[in-house]
Amino acid sequence: MTAPSAPETAATADARDELTDGYHLVVDALKLNDIDTIYGVVGIPITDLARLAQARGIRYIGFRHESNAGHAAAAAGYLTKKPGVALTVSAPGFLNGLVALANATTNCFPMVQISGSSERHLVDLKQGDYEEMDQLAAAQPFVKAAYRVSRVEDIGRGIARALRTAISGRPGGVYLDIPAAVLGSIMDKETGDKTLSRLVDPAPRQLPAPEAVDRAIELLAGAQRPLILLGKGAAYAQADDQVRDFVESTGIPYVPMSMAKGLLPDNHVQSAATARSLALKKADVVVLVGARLNWLLNHGEAPSWNPDAKFIQIDIEAKELDSNQPIAAPLVGDIGSVLEAIAERTKPGQIAAPAAWREELAARSATNVAKMAERLKADPSPMQFMGALKAVRDVLHANPEAYLVNEGANALDIARNVIDMHVPRHRLDSGTWGVMGIGMGYAIAAAVESGKPVIAVEGDSAFGFSGMELETICRYNLPVITVIMNNGGVYRGDDVNPLETDPSPTTLMLAARHDKMIEAFGGKGYRATTPAEVTAALNEALASGGPALIDCEIDPSAGTESGHIAHLNPKGITVGNITPAKK
Repeated sequence: MTAPSAPETAATADARDELTDGYHLVVDALKLNDIDTIYGVVGIPITDLARLAQARGIRYIGFRHESNAGHAAAAAGYLTKKPGVALTVSAPGFLNGLVALANATTNCFPMVQISGSSERHLVDLKQGDYEEMDQLAAAQPFVKAAYRVSRVEDIGRGIARALRTAISGRPGGVYLDIPAAVLGSIMDKETGDKTLSRLVDPAPRQLPAPEAVDRAIELLAGAQRPLILLGKGAAYAQADDQVRDFVESTGIPYVPMSMAKGLLPDNHVQSAATARSLALKKADVVVLVGARLNWLLNHGEAPSWNPDAKFIQIDIEAKELDSNQPIAAPLVGDIGSVLEAIAERTKPGQIAAPAAWREELAARSATNVAKMAERLKADPSPMQFMGALKAVRDVLHANPEAYLVNEGANALDIARNVIDMHVPRHRLDSGTWGVMGIGMGYAIAAAVESGKPVIAVEGDSAFGFSGMELETICRYNLPVITVIMNNGGVYRGDDVNPLETDPSPTTLMLAARHDKMIEAFGGKGYRATTPAEVTAALNEALASGGPALIDCEIDPSAGTESGHIAHLNPKGITVGNITPAKK
């Protein structure tokens, strides 16, 4: 006999009748999965979503342009190993954010872009709705995955799928489309709460096969000139102890890619960063740890590389293997697990870099370091890139907790050579795609996620892509110091237009006063014409703990076309003399 049910009270009736909507379900799903910060630009139809997120304890950082908000979310994902979330409006705002989302996918940063969109039935029949666009179809080619939520009861599932997809396996960008009608849909709260879920083990470990590990160990054991190449994937993995143990237990020299600098200190005795060209040309067995043989490594091809080199590649994505060169010993798995397996299966003394190889690289490093020291002693007037960047380097040495963000052409390339790093994941730059415009977004994310000071070294051209975010930095009172290498041009400022009074294609305003820009928003501006002035301004700005900008007046003739990648420019047309382009 069934026991009689308890009589319904006013409280239970109220609970039964309580309602929720799509806005609340999105926020509740994000909070349930530990998303505590959203980067975005509000407008129709997502303004109330940002308001609600803020009211429920999620920090909302509002930007002036969606690309910059997206770049911030991507950098947050890289720094935290948790998907960064960007929020945009429909159509144009979505497209602006898509640039950053595609860049996140290329760089393997976990990021989710959530965009409001128009009514599906209007979009599909092309009836001309407000900001009408099939955003899901537009996103598909550029992201790791794209999803659309078509029913309010699927919001929790959509959020969970997007977050897991972004962070699991090889991380990347995920697009989540939520139409305005779904955001505004209402349902019973008790039922809605049951549709939400918290992810369990969203990025599970992936262990390599024992026979694959043994194959790699055997190859390394027979190497005469072994080399370890650390990519930003090694930094992202946060397997710092395993990386250090692998390097130091084997004695193998290593070369870090730019965003892996600091994973081990750049002055580590086994670092061959200052003998990189020699190391690549002569290494006979190369271990790629979170690095890909893409254009940044000349695709593994001679003459940059030893044509007989054999590669061991650690990567979580099997399809990356053999993309440019045959991989003699593939190791598929997460970096921490793979390096632990190598350590467990290597016999004492089985892998050891020959002393002659270490000494050869050390000798070349010493020669190159001495040459660089001589170049850095110079203090010409007008100020050159080297002098300004040496000042930044010295201040960073004294403040290792500060993050470095770096973009430009010459500003990027020369900074990579001059500024050494000593702490993991404290250098963020243009990365795999070489995208300009990441500077302010990355800097804001680094400050927000870490609470530490950030020094953003910017070429004056690169700064122009995201410069309005100075207002965002000042609005949130973030400890971001922007240091602009101002030589008045794209690459350099002394190019001329021989036929007209208009500036040349690469000419910017030489008299620009970027320091006045930040003052308009309440930050502190500095003008520096010597390295000593750069040092003084940077130290004062760091001590203040607030937003600042240092406009470094660089010789307009300083810099080279396209920096270190001038060879990628097609040759052919010259002013006044048109010749056939090379095939």
